[in-house]
Amino acid sequence: MSESESGRRQRFEASQGPRIVGPRDGKTGDLGGCGVRFMVWGEESGGGFSLVEHPIPPRHLCAPLHRHVREDEYSYVIEGRLGAQLGDDVVYADVGDLVFKPRDQWHSFWNAGDTTCRILEIISPAGFEHFFDELVSGRISPDEQQARYGSEADPDSVQRLCRQHGLVFPLPA
Repeated sequence: MSESESGRRQRFEASQGPRIVGPRDGKTGDLGGCGVRFMVWGEESGGGFSLVEHPIPPRHLCAPLHRHVREDEYSYVIEGRLGAQLGDDVVYADVGDLVFKPRDQWHSFWNAGDTTCRILEIISPAGFEHFFDELVSGRISPDEQQARYGSEADPDSVQRLCRQHGLVFPLPA
């Protein structure tokens, strides 16, 4: 991550030389239903996108049904099997598949298998990665996300999704 002397992230420039984010690089945290590893912050991309990895334990729901008004999300499966509800449709994605979750669409996602699922999540434009960071660090509650991040969640959907798909949904540690 590129940081100024004050500790603030800044755009990564080619003049800084090559940049490689290795498999153990980046800040990590626990979101409850899944983990998060921050790979590219929005400030580093000039605000165009951010990139996080979500490792998801077997049969875990990552989030209640929710929607974003500002961001599109693209989930690329790099390990395991991803399940997702997109609007009224339920889809499954395997290694190499990309799931598009457009802004303003109610959605949720989970590990649909019995082994770890890992996805790379591209968020465009950037910004929502800071919600994950604030949630991990305890600086925000899920209830505050609507005002600050332009998203809303349906907590009543958790029990239904878990029952329908044989999932669990632990809260963040």
